[in-house]
Amino acid sequence: MNSSYHQPVPVLGELATMASSQLFGTSPSLMVPLGSTEQHGPHLPLDTDTRIATAVARGVRARLEQAWLVAPAIAYGASGEHQDFAGTISIGTEALTALLVEYGRSAACWAPRLVFVNGHGGNVGALRGAVSTLRAEGRDAAWCPCVAAGGDAHAGHTETSVLLHISPADVLTDRWLTGNRAPLGDLLPSMRRGGVAAVSPVGVLGDPTTATAAEGKRIFAEMVDDCVRRVARWSPGPDGMLERST
Repeated sequence: MNSSYHQPVPVLGELATMASSQLFGTSPSLMVPLGSTEQHGPHLPLDTDTRIATAVARGVRARLEQAWLVAPAIAYGASGEHQDFAGTISIGTEALTALLVEYGRSAACWAPRLVFVNGHGGNVGALRGAVSTLRAEGRDAAWCPCVAAGGDAHAGHTETSVLLHISPADVLTDRWLTGNRAPLGDLLPSMRRGGVAAVSPVGVLGDPTTATAAEGKRIFAEMVDDCVRRVARWSPGPDGMLERST
């Protein structure tokens, strides 16, 4: 994989017992990648969202001066719109909300701050509910999206370009197919009734055939820059999402 996916940053899951016991003395904050396991067309891996969230979290941590740890990713989310495609594992919004709340309560025992770095749009409802609960309980939790301006919806130009940058060996360019390129807003009524399969039999919303690694590098840098600004400012909005700096 590209080195951008393996930033040399402090990673919670790689700490030994003695080192982890020292956390209570150093009080590092925690950055948690949140993704999904769902279809991404015939050309991208099922863990695409998780890979992107992890790479962004590591990229952000490499640029922060404060004491932050990157946690192992949460690789399952709310992906019911993709359930008609084999390989998709969705735990749904209710279960994900409960998981994030309990995760936050546990992490807050030693981490003064907690931010979920989200790579899947279907997780937003759970993030809003869970982070609101955690903040109401007095825990300094928030969430940050992996976003870039003008991106397409799913497994198209945007995600395929980013994967060509961070994980090029896992993009099957000989299998990519153009999906439904209509604006997402136009597709949502049909998707609410029948999921992604109702609007794209190949599971793609957008055109992956135009993707390039160079474009992926630019998009990925934009995602990291945006999240760095949000975390540095640390101003959670009403829905718990960290707001951009002005």
